[in-house]
Amino acid sequence: MEKLKDVKLEKSLASIEPNQKVLFDAVILAQASLRQGTHSTKTRSEVSGGGRKPWRQKETGHARQGSIRAVQWVGGGRYGTPVPRDYSIKQNRKERRLALQTAFLNLYNEKAIVVVDELKLETPKTKDMVAVLNSLELSDKKVLIIVKELDENLVLASRNLGNIMVIEPSEMGVLDLMNADCVLTTQDAFKEIEEVLK
Repeated sequence: MEKLKDVKLEKSLASIEPNQKVLFDAVILAQASLRQGTHSTKTRSEVSGGGRKPWRQKETGHARQGSIRAVQWVGGGRYGTPVPRDYSIKQNRKERRLALQTAFLNLYNEKAIVVVDELKLETPKTKDMVAVLNSLELSDKKVLIIVKELDENLVLASRNLGNIMVIEPSEMGVLDLMNADCVLTTQDAFKEIEEVLK
């Protein structure tokens, strides 16, 4: 496995001006889409019981009460608490593509894209993956590995490492690129990445 130094992005991609605002919006969209929005509590109209006044209005010595399921009673409903909702937001297709291009170009301009001729492991052992990272001086970084096709040995060898993520070019997302310190990819996968970014 050799590290390649002369790999360059196509002119059409390299000439794109990164847009940090669009990238920020895309990150918010991606994070919002991960939220389920299923949090819920019951209001006084949803808890059981409390169909009548617990005591008459006057002359009891108690404060007046309309229901034992009001918010101040034990077992009563809750006030101002979360209800199920959809957190998803929208961004048009051109902006989503520009955000992905910006995230990749940020890493490319920082020279955080490492391209090798091939990336294959003979065994599915974690120590083999660690050896690869050490040889490339990437062991102390969060590495996003992008390969043309997922190899079983590569997936198994890297899944115990918390700083490694292995994906195919078509799965590449803004959050994946933003969370990575660098991208490790192969020459074949790099060409597919360019196709995805176009």
